[in-house]
Order: sequence, then C-alpha cells, then structure tokens
Amino acid sequence: MPHQITINPSGHSFACVDGDTVLASAMAADLMLPYGCRNGACGTCKGKILEGRVDYGPHQASTLTDDEKGQGLALFCCAKPLTDLVIEVREVRRAGDIRARKLPCRIESIEKPAPDVAIVKIKLPANERLLFLAGQYIDLLLKDGRRRSYSLATPPHDDALLELHVRHLPGGFFSSQLWNEFKGREILRFEGPLGTFFLREDSDKPIIFVAGGTGFAPIKGVIEHALHHRIDAARPMVLYWGARAKRDLYLPDLPGKWQQGSSNFTFIPVLSDPAPEDHWPGRTGFVHQAVLDDFADLSGYQVYVCGGPPMVDAARKSFVESRGLPPGEFYADSFTDAPDVRRA
Repeated sequence: MPHQITINPSGHSFACVDGDTVLASAMAADLMLPYGCRNGACGTCKGKILEGRVDYGPHQASTLTDDEKGQGLALFCCAKPLTDLVIEVREVRRAGDIRARKLPCRIESIEKPAPDVAIVKIKLPANERLLFLAGQYIDLLLKDGRRRSYSLATPPHDDALLELHVRHLPGGFFSSQLWNEFKGREILRFEGPLGTFFLREDSDKPIIFVAGGTGFAPIKGVIEHALHHRIDAARPMVLYWGARAKRDLYLPDLPGKWQQGSSNFTFIPVLSDPAPEDHWPGRTGFVHQAVLDDFADLSGYQVYVCGGPPMVDAARKSFVESRGLPPGEFYADSFTDAPDVRRA
C-alpha cells in the first residue's frame, strides 16, 4: 500500500509505493529533492523526518551516523517509508523542471592529457540538444544494464559537444574499454541530465569551489557558465584544485586563463604529494585544508565541492563546524571510489 509523503516547508505531497525510496518517488512525482550519488555515499539528499518511520537502507556509516539518525535525519536516496511521512528538505525546483531523457550519442574524440585521465567528447544526433544545468551529470547506459555516471564538463551555452572527464581505474568496466578498445565514433546511449549540483544564481554571496582530481569536471562547467554570464562581476570566486602531483592537474592552463580574464576569479592549485621533478613552488597538503588556512570565517560564502567522499566529508565537517559555513550553503558532488560506479 502506498505511503503518503508531505514535504515541509513547501507543503507538496506525493505517494511512495512499496519498495521505492523517498527520492525515487519524489522524482516520479516531478518533485526535485537534492541528490548526488543516489547510493548513500555523498549526503547531498540528507533531510529530516518530522513524522513517521523509515527503513534507512544501505548507506555509508560516515555519511549518516547513528547520532544523526537519533536527530531524525535520513538519506532520502536510500530511505524507504514504513509509514506515512512528513519530511523537511529543501526542494530544488529549477533542476526539477528539466526532465531526464535517454538519448543516443557518438564519441567524437578521446584525448588523454594525463596518464590516467581521458577527456571524452560526445556528440548528439543533429536534431537533439541536451537541456541541462552546468554541473549536472549523465549516466552512460552500457551493455547488460550497467550504468556509469560522469559529470558534464561543458557549460550549457557550449553544448555542440558534451565533455566528460574519465579516470582510468584498474578493472573499470567502461574506462578499460575506453583505454584499450575505443578509437572514436563508437555509439553509446545515456540518460540525463541528473543531479542537483549547479550554481545557485539567486544568491549574491562570494563562491569557493573545491575540486579533487576529476572533480574538476563539473566545476569547470559551472565556472565557464558563470564567466560567460558575467556572474563573477558581482560574486568573487576562488577555485582550489587538489591533485596528487603536477601531472594530475590535467588541464593546468585553463584555470589560469580564467584568472587572466577576470579580476574577480582566483585559482589556487594544491598538490598533496608533488614529485621531485615537479619542483613545485605552490601550495601543498590536503585541498580542503588550504581553504581552512585561507579563510577564518565562511559564514558569508557559498561552497561547491566535488571529489572523493573522504575529501567531501572532511570539507563539509570542517567548513561548517570550524568556519561557520551555513550547512545549506554547502553543495557537493561526491564521487565514490568503486571502479567506474560514480564518475570513475
């Protein structure tokens, strides 16, 4: 029997059939709740249960702790209602206005700017365009029903080719094919756009972007969108891009060009383990720590973070607890570590 779910503060209500998660049912009802990974890893969909009970579903214990459950919090991408619910969560209406579609595409080019990173550009049929928000992602629909999620590194205004940044992981189902078999012109299918990682343009707060590795991809799309529309003129922006060694900053000149073209944009690369041959003169250590070193107070900022779950979790915790960042001003896209599952 379906359970009725009511969202506060909007008052929107929808039915959730047995076996469905809160998020899946909300999306089926054309109501967009914040989400990123859809597998309990990133915490983007976390909200509060005001009335009712849920099965919390499989999730990472660090993303939803027992203490948080005691406070009434749940991950709506995993939680399945056991009763009617009243939940408190911020709806994202703008992203919800874009319906995900399944489309064919063709690999137009494959470039490898780093030993383990490929920049893949895909082309849609001549009569198709993908409507998306800068920072969203797509799911490649592969054989035997497998899906592989990759962020769009292109801004919406430059959509003739869609750009994906793919890291090669040993044993990765799709990335191994890409490295060892694909030559270009391969036909694929995808579903998108997906996700609620995009720039909140109704704010006038300055912005801090934090990227780890190929977490640079969605942030690239967001920044290029912001610069194209001169959002930087009113909102100062800082990008921290963290990588292990210099070669892992696989598009090193691009952020520098953004900085040259905007007096309100600053780029700060951070290496955690620079190689001796790098002769690195810049910042070192964890990328989120560089932000903590530079900002004593984040209460007046918005922060957008993309990368692996440990980095995202550390940034969320430290920025909110020690720098006063309002929890609602932290936006994250968390890439899971399993081979090729989440933007690998």
